[in-house]
Amino acid sequence: MTLNSITGNVWSRLRATRSDPPAAAAGNRKRRETYVFALEQAEQMFRAAAVVGPATRPLLVFYGLSQAGRAIAAAAADTSAAGGWEMSSHGILPVELRDPLPDIKVYADGNKGSFVRLSHILGSPIWGKDDAVRLAQLWDTVPENRTQPIVDDERSRRTVLRVHGDRSFQPHPLASALVSHFPPWLAAEASGQSLREFMAAYPTASGYSSYVRTTDHPDGPPAYGTTQDGWANLPMHWEAPQGREATWEQRNEHLGSMMHLFERGRVATGVFVPVVGANTTSQHPLMAWWAVTFTLSMLARYQPAEWATHIDVDRSRTAVPIEQFLASAIDALPRLILQTIQEVA
Repeated sequence: MTLNSITGNVWSRLRATRSDPPAAAAGNRKRRETYVFALEQAEQMFRAAAVVGPATRPLLVFYGLSQAGRAIAAAAADTSAAGGWEMSSHGILPVELRDPLPDIKVYADGNKGSFVRLSHILGSPIWGKDDAVRLAQLWDTVPENRTQPIVDDERSRRTVLRVHGDRSFQPHPLASALVSHFPPWLAAEASGQSLREFMAAYPTASGYSSYVRTTDHPDGPPAYGTTQDGWANLPMHWEAPQGREATWEQRNEHLGSMMHLFERGRVATGVFVPVVGANTTSQHPLMAWWAVTFTLSMLARYQPAEWATHIDVDRSRTAVPIEQFLASAIDALPRLILQTIQEVA
């Protein structure tokens, strides 16, 4: 496997920022030096990760992401919530790496640790040892893992939902969006109660006022559509704070406040990320990737025999999902890194 042309183009865009860094990095010599060289290290590690197999790839992917995190912190215009931009240690720890893969738990640790400090910069929640979160839950907060579960119980999963915002130009009291990637079992039940229970894992989005139904009856079942991969979508509506005269821009701004944006255009396009553990807000997508790649890298580094078992395609049902996750990281993370630098700058 090698970097494809699209991924290579993203790295070119990242490289171009090194001669003209974001303002926070450009105006401070130490920040600038960190930004420039941390991005160089990240790129080299990702390029190396692209040509090795799953035995070693999680180490290179995680440490590449970790160095990119230092560049993101150096570029951040506001680090007051984090107590500074410099980072030391991982800031995230496993409870027990010998547990079954889905049951391995991790937690945040240390005020200056990379995971904690960058989470604060991005407004992403953390959790302590008493609320340590299972890898199976963290796994499903990465969009690319939707069709590659590491648990057998499909009903327990809460995966990332894709959101396409309001496209109606007329003033309207409802902000509407097509929400996709609902699981097949939920669409098969076609129950308003099941939808409410499912959406409880997405607290920023759970205040929807209505959705398209199969009948005109106010208690009619949700009118799910089916996507090409067999998952489902549903047009949903939220009340706009501005009321009846809410403009297109205002409605999309309201939708954008509920989600993590992937495309910062006039139409809100992004994702609803499920909460994990005892959290009441969802992780930033970069920190979701961080938590999972950290856990896999610790397994590969400190428990090589167990890691060899997990990635054995002849014996382990998690081997292919792990392979797919690590392959996705090579393409998805550089784009997310670039987006996050633009976001914090």
